[in-house]
Amino acid sequence: MQEQRLREWIAADPLRMRALHIARELDLPDWCIAAGFVRNLAWDKLHRFDTPTPLTDIDLIHFDPVRSDPEHDFALEARLAAVDNDLPWSVRNQARMHLRNEDAPYQSTLDAMTYWVELETATGVRLDESGQIEIVAPFGLDSLFAKKVTPNRKRYKPAAFSERLAKKNWLWIWPELQIDV
Repeated sequence: MQEQRLREWIAADPLRMRALHIARELDLPDWCIAAGFVRNLAWDKLHRFDTPTPLTDIDLIHFDPVRSDPEHDFALEARLAAVDNDLPWSVRNQARMHLRNEDAPYQSTLDAMTYWVELETATGVRLDESGQIEIVAPFGLDSLFAKKVTPNRKRYKPAAFSERLAKKNWLWIWPELQIDV
């Protein structure tokens, strides 16, 4: 039920569908658009907002151990900007992000997402070959739909969690959210 509802919300959002179609054209391995792209839309809908909260970036993540240098991601961002410069693209290959985060090497995009700071941020979407919306959510959708912000116990970083809460103003933007510690 939650997955279908989220698919409907994404499908009804022209900006998100445009971004998904553009991203799919890159033909990246194990990709999705995640984080605020999905989380913010869900919280907007659950808060009954008429206007979507503006996206500060569009987090296109993928897993490619063969081409894991940051320059490749910058080149992908340039390609995306050449197609649609109005979209704030951010491309990150999860095959190298374990280095920045001081984790063991990730095995896939889904595995990398299990190390993110909050459970609700670890939600992504992609278009399959037939254009259907696929949900990528290692922790499921229950807490997202319950309007919670939950620190990830797998990689518990309370300081980073608190910093993100303050910096992103989530509780001000979406006042019905509850911190689930």
